[in-house]
Amino acid sequence: MQTGPYYFVKNLPLHELITPEFISTFIKKGSCYALTYNTNIDEDNTVALLPNGKLILSLDKDTYEETGLQGHPSQFSGRKIMKFIVSIDLMELSLNLDSKKYERISWSFKEKKPLKFDFLLAWHNTGSEESTMMSYFSKYQIQEHQPKVALSTVRDLQCPVLQSSELEGTPEVSCQALELFDWLGAVFSNVNLNNEPNNFISTYCCPQPSTVVAKAYLCTITGFILPEKICLLLEHLCHYFDELKLAPWVTLSVQGFADSPVSWGKNEHGFWKGGEHLYNFVIFNNQDYWLQMAVGANDHCPP
Repeated sequence: MQTGPYYFVKNLPLHELITPEFISTFIKKGSCYALTYNTNIDEDNTVALLPNGKLILSLDKDTYEETGLQGHPSQFSGRKIMKFIVSIDLMELSLNLDSKKYERISWSFKEKKPLKFDFLLAWHNTGSEESTMMSYFSKYQIQEHQPKVALSTVRDLQCPVLQSSELEGTPEVSCQALELFDWLGAVFSNVNLNNEPNNFISTYCCPQPSTVVAKAYLCTITGFILPEKICLLLEHLCHYFDELKLAPWVTLSVQGFADSPVSWGKNEHGFWKGGEHLYNFVIFNNQDYWLQMAVGANDHCPP
């Protein structure tokens, strides 16, 4: 199955995302996503467009004051406030495009403080052609991309023993859900799990009890992947056990963009040390599942 496409637009003026044409073409007729590319959330101005039509801006103090827009200090500000968050509801704005509010925002983006960014963009609408976004932004430098897929086989892998009904695990019977989370991170990072005495890089080893799997498959998909595509991947994994399999469980892990200005439940996202916000599904052969969610130490807990 395809997990794309998505688009990269270079030096796109921010005002293009609030025009009546853009709102009616993409936001009202599907789920549109946008995220500034190669911007650092703790240093740079960053922007995200959410599928509900909310445009979120994380701006440094000087840019915020120059735009003249209303916002609030970042929750990650210290005593000296250096970052501000502005939220613009494009669906609400579209109800009255002659309003003073829309005129003020449009003037700010086009004249008072014109902002340009490199953007990742994607649009989900089953009733429209995928080329619409390419043609709409044809006057800018736009490229279509497909997520990169990497397949690998891990042989003789030590895997934790899990019981779907035992999240906390049982001594000598099954491992805890949190132990699985750590183990997955080690596997994704290609960490040696043998804990050999002469290994000074990592002393991590597989949680116990464990079993050795002769062959495990790892598929990594990298790109600007929409939630709708992730739901399809999850559905495919659930059907994996429609026929009898030797594997007791499979997992689907999703890593969010470290420098996205939003995280769970549209909460503000901070980078702190690693910008983590991720989740993991574990699907068992009896159709039970676990959902694990995690964020960095500064972020609000997932819902």
